[in-house]
Amino acid sequence: MAAEPLPDGPLPIVRLRHWGRWVSAVIILGLLVGLIVTLAEAQIQWASVPDFVIYRVMIVGLVNTVILAVVAQTLAIVIGIVIALMRRSANPVAVWFASAYIWLFRGLPVLLQILIWYNLALVIPTISIPLPFGGYLLNEPTNVLVSAFTAALLGLALNESAYMAEIVRAGLNSVDSGQTEAAKSIGMSPGLTLRRVVLPQAMRVIIPPTGNDFVDMLKGTSIASVIGVTELLHAANNISSNNLLVMETLFAAAVWYMAVVTVAGFGQHYLERRFGGTERSAAAQAARALRAIPLTRSARV
Repeated sequence: MAAEPLPDGPLPIVRLRHWGRWVSAVIILGLLVGLIVTLAEAQIQWASVPDFVIYRVMIVGLVNTVILAVVAQTLAIVIGIVIALMRRSANPVAVWFASAYIWLFRGLPVLLQILIWYNLALVIPTISIPLPFGGYLLNEPTNVLVSAFTAALLGLALNESAYMAEIVRAGLNSVDSGQTEAAKSIGMSPGLTLRRVVLPQAMRVIIPPTGNDFVDMLKGTSIASVIGVTELLHAANNISSNNLLVMETLFAAAVWYMAVVTVAGFGQHYLERRFGGTERSAAAQAARALRAIPLTRSARV
């Protein structure tokens, strides 16, 4: 059977129809409309939510949430860097200690750690630091030194430091060993090599998971409400215990959580652009150079 001859001139362009995209879009929009209608018809006093957002106790809870998250994450980063360097050390005792530290604080639930610190006075009534020639540098009751806020800070920071140690170690391992050898060949000390050569390159690997952990830290501060720390969730519970508008106060707390998480996301994006700027600028320069080459048969790249 002879094939039909092709028609003269250009072939017609037939648009590809993506039926799956249209079906999935309709399903998603239908679900969103159903959710909006359900919330609109729910027995929630939406007009009260903005008032609860700016309540004084809610603002206090917001400030405590941010302070607790920032301080805990900062301590976790510092401790995590130290533990990661000990894990990479040639000293077997340091490696053993770092491994045991990560195993312990990563293995225990953060709520359990907070409760242990909060009830430390039951087993250690007094914290004392004696001086060599008599007297004490510190001699105070444990329940005075380890308040509810301090217990939450210790629990969150130590738990996060174990994860940060592994994140930092992964970032340091991502840097090629030739970079360190090149730095040593020009007489740079190990500390200077770490600060000037290894860490700047490792930051591209360290920042994304650290930013995610900080977002999780902002939300994880809500665990501190179980020991009476006035953060956002505890503030919402205080308000609802007076007016019985539970859902309205929880939505008000949700507004602040989304606000601080959004700000943290912008900060993470800026840091990623900041530490990845050199690589992008080099790629952009190479792209501009390639575009400047005339596209002729005799052109050479």
